Amino acid sequence: MARNDIPAFLMIQILGKATSINVRKVLWTCAEIGLEFDRQDYGSGFARTDTAEFLALNPNGLVPVVIDAGGPLWESNTICRYLAANAGRVDLLPPDPRGRAHVEQWMDWQATELNPSWRTAFLGLVRLDPASADRSGIEASVRAWNKKMEILEHRLVVTGAYVAGANFTLADIVLGLSVNRWLSTPMDRPNYPAVDAYYQRLLQRPGFREHGANGIP
Repeated sequence: MARNDIPAFLMIQILGKATSINVRKVLWTCAEIGLEFDRQDYGSGFARTDTAEFLALNPNGLVPVVIDAGGPLWESNTICRYLAANAGRVDLLPPDPRGRAHVEQWMDWQATELNPSWRTAFLGLVRLDPASADRSGIEASVRAWNKKMEILEHRLVVTGAYVAGANFTLADIVLGLSVNRWLSTPMDRPNYPAVDAYYQRLLQRPGFREHGANGIP
């Protein structure tokens, strides 16, 4: 949570529970840019996201939602890009179109390719969701998940450092949380040395230790 001595009108509001992987992307981004915030618990077990009031902020009824002087924003990767750009953090999100595209392609890959692969395995093995308890479905999801992580392994072998290249960017925030989830899920995993080394590099960042590698898958 934000410091109590910061006036509320100078802070952004983050609506979403701190255990949500998508909320944690935003929290880690805030930590990297030194942005104060006021987080309020929304989501399963907390304030409802299907009320008319919340749906007026995000019609999808999902967290996170960020509210600042410009109004509400939703979609976690979009929020991270907005916060970095608004803070002028060109190290996290390059201003030139090509450099930015290199970062954004991996952010989009995380959302559209990697995330769907782990859904059944994570829900069945970690959340113990009865709807995802089918063993064959879980095994298929584990195989798909490991296959996607192989793509990340190959990329990190090429860069020898971070996803978009030699420097840490927003792509590493969204994918760092995905790696944490992969490593935290009780399942068989291939040995991916570049991913393991990458994870150790991320652990050097206080924001990741607080909002990524914090015992939450």
